[in-house]
Amino acid sequence: MKIVNMAYYEKEDWEFFLSIVDDKENLHEKWEDWFKSYSNLKAHLISEGIVVRDIKININELVDYCLDRKIKIDGKARAQFVQTK
Repeated sequence: MKIVNMAYYEKEDWEFFLSIVDDKENLHEKWEDWFKSYSNLKAHLISEGIVVRDIKININELVDYCLDRKIKIDGKARAQFVQTK
């Protein structure tokens, strides 16, 4: 059984999240657009028999994780962070 961790961002955190990331241009401007994409991907993975674990992202923890490692807050770092949960 394959298990995938997926980063989940709260709606109220979205603007703050966008303000701290280094790859804002690669992300949805609105949480609702992100959530639709997230939901579609999650449904697809589940339909493929993959177990999806929603990992609620604490933005401050993400920032600390990246600062501790001296890495940019980008997609690669977020993927690494989610896998540690």
